[in-house]
Amino acid sequence: MKKLLLITIALSIFVSCKKEAEKVNPITVDYPETKKVDTVDTYFDVAVADPYRWLEDDRSAETEAWVKSQNEVTFGYLDNIPYREELKDRLTKLWNYEKIGAPFIEGDYTYFYKNDGLQNQYVIYRYKNDADPSTAEVFLDPNTFAEDGTISLGGTSFSKDGKTLAYAISEGGSDWRKILIMNAETKEIIEDTLVDIKFSGMSWYKNEGFYYSSYDKPKGSELSAKTDQHKVYYHKLGTKQSEDALIYGGTPEEKHRYIYGGVTEDDRYLVITPRVSTSGNKLYIKDLTVPNAPLVEILGHTDSDSNIMENVGSKLYIMTNLDAPNRRVVTVDASHPSPENWKDFIPETENVLSPSTGGGSFFAKYMVDAVSKVLQYDYDGKLIREIELPGVGSANGFGAKKDDKELYYSFTNYVTPGSIYKYNIAEGTSELFRKPSIDFNPEDYESTQIFYTSKDGTKVPMIITHKKGLELNGKNPTILYGYGGFNIPLTPSFSIANAVWMEQGGIYAVANLRGGGEYGKAWHDAGTQMKKQNVFDDFIAAGEYLIDNKYTSSDYLAIRGGSNGGLLVGATMTQRPDLMKVALPAVGVLDMLRYHTFTAGAGWAYDYGTAQDSKEMFEYLKNYSPVHNVKEGVEYPATMVTTGDHDDRVVPAHSFKFAAELQSKQAGNNPTLIRIETDAGHGAGTPVSKTIEQYADIYGFTLYNMGFDILPSKTKEKVKG
Repeated sequence: MKKLLLITIALSIFVSCKKEAEKVNPITVDYPETKKVDTVDTYFDVAVADPYRWLEDDRSAETEAWVKSQNEVTFGYLDNIPYREELKDRLTKLWNYEKIGAPFIEGDYTYFYKNDGLQNQYVIYRYKNDADPSTAEVFLDPNTFAEDGTISLGGTSFSKDGKTLAYAISEGGSDWRKILIMNAETKEIIEDTLVDIKFSGMSWYKNEGFYYSSYDKPKGSELSAKTDQHKVYYHKLGTKQSEDALIYGGTPEEKHRYIYGGVTEDDRYLVITPRVSTSGNKLYIKDLTVPNAPLVEILGHTDSDSNIMENVGSKLYIMTNLDAPNRRVVTVDASHPSPENWKDFIPETENVLSPSTGGGSFFAKYMVDAVSKVLQYDYDGKLIREIELPGVGSANGFGAKKDDKELYYSFTNYVTPGSIYKYNIAEGTSELFRKPSIDFNPEDYESTQIFYTSKDGTKVPMIITHKKGLELNGKNPTILYGYGGFNIPLTPSFSIANAVWMEQGGIYAVANLRGGGEYGKAWHDAGTQMKKQNVFDDFIAAGEYLIDNKYTSSDYLAIRGGSNGGLLVGATMTQRPDLMKVALPAVGVLDMLRYHTFTAGAGWAYDYGTAQDSKEMFEYLKNYSPVHNVKEGVEYPATMVTTGDHDDRVVPAHSFKFAAELQSKQAGNNPTLIRIETDAGHGAGTPVSKTIEQYADIYGFTLYNMGFDILPSKTKEKVKG
């Protein structure tokens, strides 16, 4: 049923004489009609209606028409925001600086990624190892794959001699990939394209071929049909894909949702890591120097995340969280590799370990309250040194080939654009290799880490970033961002988009919620399945902290998150609609009763559980599932749901159904819109041009619904005038 919404937003312009707030121009929204159907599912004798089930059919003309009509309304609304183009122009200007990645050597060439500023995709350049870098030539330009930039590079892998390149491409943001094989010297494609590949690496064995992973092509829509039996194949150069050898995953006993195959740097071992979920894997090795050697089991269960990160002959170095929630590195001989023979190499500590190798050293990177600390060890486990980092933030990299003499790492935080440092492995010295030239002065901003108390008394860290000299008056536009899942940590990093937000006087706050990886497996598990509510409680408590301490107020608070973070936003806004003024769920997992029926969604059950597990689990999921908790007659915050029509990881039906529920039941005057990007997926590979447009729309929608008729940075100018 069509619903006419008249939005009247109070604009607060705070002047010395405390004038009454002015009013912005109202925007009229005429929502498209979304039909309801009589679909009902029964779980443990409980009937659950699913009136928008038809929106799950991503191939139907009816769904396509609904998407088009929703976008017409949404973009019609956004077109009326007076400073939308101004935001886009500023984002474009700030984005337009040269970005260059760390160099890496493959064969006779040194390669690096570069973006001139506004190119939709990064370009790969190269120069001869003994030549001047100024002689670099374009090696591979993904911007030539499609005129609109919607075909992106999905990964690269060189043969051991560097003479052959396998690279993957993604079309329209899909997780499905194609792999092309190139003669790196002549830049000519030398074989037929490999197709229907998903969630895969490309790991070379010598110069002869590579291992990759995929699923059988689904019978239904490849964008939404369930895929749950991953398989590892070996492609030998010069043969057809139909001749590729199936290595693992082809039998019912070997059925797993995710299986990866990788070869050790010395080409001795093939490592197979089958998973039934995104957490926990089995571990097998095969000695490639022995003809017809069997797979040897190291771990036959999925109770840990374990992987072989290095070997010296038959001595294996395994990173694991088995009996070590914060991870450790152990050694064992491949002839007797089971856990009872493991010996600690880098023992577990109170901080989460992320190890890497390069140049004959191990690098133990730790997260200490979400910021980086790095120690260097030799191959006997002796501590060489703690590496002096450029500041407090996130250091990434510290990986290289075994015979390299130097490596490159990046350093960033919320106010420092990512810079690249060259590290001398033997001497332990760092030097600045490349610093971006960007129209942003970090000295004008500050980041503060605080610890707040969640509902059950747990202390949770949050980093709050804003302009120096900010007045804590409760009236600062604030974005609170979170994720809280899948053992993924949120560590400090610079964002051009966030810089534009803070230029406007905005606050950007990131809460390190339970469910994430900031404090290891225990922190992750504390936000999973029957403990998932802890994540939402942590996020709500973060918002309350910002309000109680006058950083902002409910009228100026927006909450934002993507994927699992989209679930976070959806659950928080339906549980506490009074807490925030704006909600921005992106590519969210929003239907918790059916998420596991799409693509690889069943692999998320470690974090969520499924509605089929038990009556208790079903009831728990239904109690917070955003799609099932939109209530008639409740005033929800101004909401803009964002998704991509080619998202085959978190299918857009989640967002479609949630938006339909909100539009049907919203009681107040706040708009509930959905912005659906066409020819776009879950986010990776999104063209720069589309990304800039998305942020201009998100920030414009947010500020307008906080009551600003001009940009906050210009409010003071208006008052002074």
